[in-house]
Amino acid sequence: MTDELEALRARALAYPEAVEEFPWGERVIKVRGKIFVFLNRGDSGTAVTAKLRASHGEAMMMPFVKPTGYNLGRAGWVTARFEPGEPLPVGLLLAWMDESYRLVAPKTLVKQLATPE
Repeated sequence: MTDELEALRARALAYPEAVEEFPWGERVIKVRGKIFVFLNRGDSGTAVTAKLRASHGEAMMMPFVKPTGYNLGRAGWVTARFEPGEPLPVGLLLAWMDESYRLVAPKTLVKQLATPE
């Protein structure tokens, strides 16, 4: 795992009640049994998948973003793909991960977070 991807993973696991699992051979971070981010790296590069609402339209205009497959794209999920060795826009991905957590997590857990900047 790259340092950038490890930083995303560490931040994801810092959310209240976040846990890491590996269904389908993919690294996912869940909150109370619901996935809020996919973080994967393989021979074809790195992929980060999150559920977006407020920033969905902007995200879909970026050349490295596509709607997530398996009909998840219709529910607001996007996947950002990066070539091997390509730097990740960590700040942007952290913002998307935060938005995704806030959409997926129960309101009681979201209330424990600071207000997004």
